[in-house]
Amino acid sequence: MKKNDFYLAAAVLTAAFILWAAQRFFLASEGERITVTQNGEAVGSYSLREDDILTFTDGAGGRNVLVIRDGEAFMQEADCPDGLCIRQKAISKKGESIICLPHKLAVEVTAGEEAETDAVTR
Repeated sequence: MKKNDFYLAAAVLTAAFILWAAQRFFLASEGERITVTQNGEAVGSYSLREDDILTFTDGAGGRNVLVIRDGEAFMQEADCPDGLCIRQKAISKKGESIICLPHKLAVEVTAGEEAETDAVTR
């Protein structure tokens, strides 16, 4: 490798870091609601501004406890075998999500207004 190759690599890494930092810290907007879906169907939409404890069960007896506190949502309990959803960080920014695959449960931070459906396909 020559000297200019190192400069190019440093420039690419610097640009990637700047774009990552801008997206992570400056462009990510705070969400106002979370949308919960189970088995691909919407279960509910809840405000991040109101503290709450929500329990979701699936048809096979699986149980998840979602806590909304201080503008963040996190999975407090789950009886799934791997428990990965419990170890995910609290979510509060638009687009962040918590997924529990064994219970087919998804929690996603959305904007304050309900999105308008453009099209529905099968």
